Amino acid sequence: MSTAAGSTVQEGRGELRVEQDGPVATLVMDNPSMRNAITARMWPQFATLLARLEDDDSVKVLVVRGAGTHFSAGADIASVRDILHDPATGQRDGGDITVAEDALSRFRKPTVAAIDGYCVGGGWQIAGACDIRMASENAVFGITPAKIGIVYPLSGIRKLVELAGPAAAKYLLFSGDMVNAAEAMRLGLAMKVLSSDTFWEDIRAFALHLAGRSQFSIQSQKDLVNAISGHIPEADLAERNAYWQREMAASADPRIGVAAFLAKETPVFTWLRPQA
Repeated sequence: MSTAAGSTVQEGRGELRVEQDGPVATLVMDNPSMRNAITARMWPQFATLLARLEDDDSVKVLVVRGAGTHFSAGADIASVRDILHDPATGQRDGGDITVAEDALSRFRKPTVAAIDGYCVGGGWQIAGACDIRMASENAVFGITPAKIGIVYPLSGIRKLVELAGPAAAKYLLFSGDMVNAAEAMRLGLAMKVLSSDTFWEDIRAFALHLAGRSQFSIQSQKDLVNAISGHIPEADLAERNAYWQREMAASADPRIGVAAFLAKETPVFTWLRPQA
């Protein structure tokens, strides 16, 4: 993969960087000496890089990973109080972690967390904010606020309950215990567990597979799924669905997809983004 020009944010100790392979961009948390712990200066850069990728029409799919053999050991513990602090409220309910998590959750294109090695604490919040989580057999998950005496950010608790249910969320939060990839999949933290021998090849193939699908279909359905899971009022959901129905009527993708299906050909979809 080649590194996209101007898309590396140097942080002294650790950095965020973006690589691009055709239609697939990869956001890399790069702090391997600390198992890719995310430092205080790294957290705010998620929103900056994601905004850039949002506007780049050459990017159809985003993969999020850690450098080397770990996804992320979470927030840098030495500065965790500052990272969690929200100067607007004076509280310590997520701060820069929640800002980064929200930016990833709102990213309109499909996102895949490629989880190898440790995925712990704030690292789980980044993985949990992605649309799809794929784990290697070597992945280890942990949500560990009880080990250091803090309250996990509400945004992270909400996502954990949504994915794993309240009973599993309590077990993970109360105990702070690590779980392996198979147990994580059983609990709903990962969609699939892939062989560690071919993990990165499989991630690349899956990302390219998504890039070949209709981005209209993916982005509209992502928006509607998020709206349903967010329990928005029924009238608002109906209005959002009506918007996407109008967008579908104006898009060439349905015609392209049907014609390719009938001709037994691979479709080449053209839709890139919602109408202004």
